[in-house]
Amino acid sequence: MERRDFLKNSSAAIAGSIVLPTIVPASVFGKDAPSNKINIAQIGFGRIAMSHDLAETLPFDQARVIAVADLDSNRVKKGKQFIEDFYSKQSGSKSAVEVKTYGDYREMLMRKDIDAVMISTPDHWHAQPAIEAALAGKDVYLQKPTSLTIAEGRMLADVVKRKGTILQMGTQQRAMAQFRVAAEWVRNGRIGKLHTVKIGLPGDPSGPAAPQMPVPSNLNYEMWLGSTPEVYYTEMRVHSQSSITDRPGWLRCEQFGAGMITGWGQHHFDSAAWGMDTEYTGPITINAMTQFPKSGLWDVHGDFVAVAEYQNGITMITSGGFTNGIRYEGSEGWIFVSRGNYSATASDPASLKNNSGALDASDPKILTSVIKESEINLYTIENQHGNWLDCIKSRKAPISPVEIGHRACSVCLITHISMKLGRKLQWNPQAELFVNDDEANKLLSRSQRFPYGTTYIKG
Repeated sequence: MERRDFLKNSSAAIAGSIVLPTIVPASVFGKDAPSNKINIAQIGFGRIAMSHDLAETLPFDQARVIAVADLDSNRVKKGKQFIEDFYSKQSGSKSAVEVKTYGDYREMLMRKDIDAVMISTPDHWHAQPAIEAALAGKDVYLQKPTSLTIAEGRMLADVVKRKGTILQMGTQQRAMAQFRVAAEWVRNGRIGKLHTVKIGLPGDPSGPAAPQMPVPSNLNYEMWLGSTPEVYYTEMRVHSQSSITDRPGWLRCEQFGAGMITGWGQHHFDSAAWGMDTEYTGPITINAMTQFPKSGLWDVHGDFVAVAEYQNGITMITSGGFTNGIRYEGSEGWIFVSRGNYSATASDPASLKNNSGALDASDPKILTSVIKESEINLYTIENQHGNWLDCIKSRKAPISPVEIGHRACSVCLITHISMKLGRKLQWNPQAELFVNDDEANKLLSRSQRFPYGTTYIKG
């Protein structure tokens, strides 16, 4: 019997028992029984896992994190301690849960008792473990960006659909009421016909040159590079060896990510699509301008301007010159929404002291407008991770499914391609190809270094 079926049927089976041994604690058969838990494994233990994914999953009674994998043995030890300390404090027992550790997540995926995984790895290690987890029958919580290429994002979405995987993207702005309410007001015509969306998104600074350093004995650097080309190790390129909470250097290296366009872009593009009603499509043109560093280790884009045109007549403009957030402009007014005082980590791109209010509008009456039952009411949740856990049990679609995540990430990726080519591009969102543009289409995938990468996944 599959574990998911067991989770669903265990309560009924217990209820049908006639005699229970008195020596067995009642907790074994109650709602907190081990058999009723969703066994979760954590892939990657860094600042996002510690301050966001684990922090927001461990408190749920239906979840039990039982394993952690990381290519840095120091980090995997800290991950084990972090999880076990939580459960020990919660239960008052030092041996509440024993967390198994792994240097290679693929070994961990072979365990039959693991139901789901959370993936909080560097961006170039998103698509591959998510696909392998789905193929292994695990449900997935995947940090954004969904992928680093259109090709691997499409592969992931197709595998998840085929396997019936519950995959929740880490686009947690959907759990923030202001983003949903703003999208509902826009979708229900509170500002008339929507014609322009302006998104505030900063760039990244360039960095100095960094000398080659010996690879720390605790880091499997060869596997950390994964499908990307071999380059020398320097701490500034990877992550701090002394702190988990520092923003890692790989975020500013194109080899492992695309910069802020994917680092935060998927959050805002996903939220904007909610209000624009374009979650399952994309723009038909994209034109982005930026400057890339000409020296130094960090080589992702700086401040930029991008203009995307949609089939429904909406123009979306993204720039670091706008306030961080989303401004919907219609024929009868505007609505602005941002995270306000929220930050996922201390190193979010917008300083809290400089953040605007979470919600504003051209007419104060909009801010008190109530969405009627007869109007468009969007998917409502209180917690992104809690919604994922609920959907694992119910098998209903989560609020941020992979197809929507792939589409939002695609906007990031084609914007980045326009940045690299320095010209306007025509995009076919149905075919997921650039129109009559071989040069641009070659950038929809990238070569992968054997044996790593989605190209070499079996099954």
